[in-house]
Amino acid sequence: MEKKSKITMTDVAREAGVSQAAVSLILNNAQNIKLSEETRQRVIATAHRLGYKKIPAPHRPEGQEEIAVLISSMPSYDPFVDALSQARDAAWRNDALLTIYDYGDDSELALRIIRQLEQRNCAGIILASPITSEIDFSAFENCTRLPIVLLNVYDKAYPLQPTFLPDDYANALQVTRHLIDSGATRIAHITGDEWMDASHQRLAGYKDALEKAGIPFDPQLVISTNWQIDETLRATCQVMQLPSPPDAIFCSSDWMTLGCYQALAQLGLSVPDQVLVASYDDQRIADQLTPKLTSVQLPYTELGRMAVEYLCQGEDSATRVTMAGKLRIRASTQR
Repeated sequence: MEKKSKITMTDVAREAGVSQAAVSLILNNAQNIKLSEETRQRVIATAHRLGYKKIPAPHRPEGQEEIAVLISSMPSYDPFVDALSQARDAAWRNDALLTIYDYGDDSELALRIIRQLEQRNCAGIILASPITSEIDFSAFENCTRLPIVLLNVYDKAYPLQPTFLPDDYANALQVTRHLIDSGATRIAHITGDEWMDASHQRLAGYKDALEKAGIPFDPQLVISTNWQIDETLRATCQVMQLPSPPDAIFCSSDWMTLGCYQALAQLGLSVPDQVLVASYDDQRIADQLTPKLTSVQLPYTELGRMAVEYLCQGEDSATRVTMAGKLRIRASTQR
């Protein structure tokens, strides 16, 4: 059977008898163009009939609600970008615009942004960080009438505050279990910075997986780094030079794993034949390395969507969602 080709704006334009530019403007809900309502409806009906996938919900030209994301910094690329992408799409489906403010971990600046948002048609605020971390929510507790949810951040003192988090403990547990199920008996764990909550949660999951499998914990096999490639290279060389070296390595990020692969290559060790390697984040690079890297995919797409939908649907009860990711098994752990 011939595979059905993807429907494009050009196909919609041809069928509707209008220009591709007009189709683009209509399907992107541009409100400042002079096109008749009949033309708009004809293009939208044609897009539906042809099965065009990206038809947005109709938006009001005025009075549109806003969902504000206040984020404490954003690296150029990070898995957390997936959360923002899904939050944007969820806001769009709920007739709202997503706006992002980088407040640089400066709570006073965040409060000033919130005071400005109160003067606009803002449906709610998502307080977020690309790094799973504990924050002091007390500064925000009574600062606004707007509802606030936490995404990838939390405050233990506010257990009823709506919070959406990845489960670093469960993710590390399933990575370590997979390595054990793949035949590993000595598993090294190269962590990130010790001050990060995520590092502690992942270490706890690693330890518990070993304990449940009856494998003694060896502190020599755990080395903390600053997330950099050269540090991971150093840490990998260090554990591989132990009298009893590991037969598997669990790195705390795909980026760090580049250093691990380099070190093993320098030592003349083959992945996965001599050493299994698994990682965390499931970034694009995991599927591009040789061999392809087993990694746990963080559930940021679901968490970002749920945080927006919680605000848009007017929930009035507190919720705390902690979600595990999905392990993507690839060649680096398959002997």
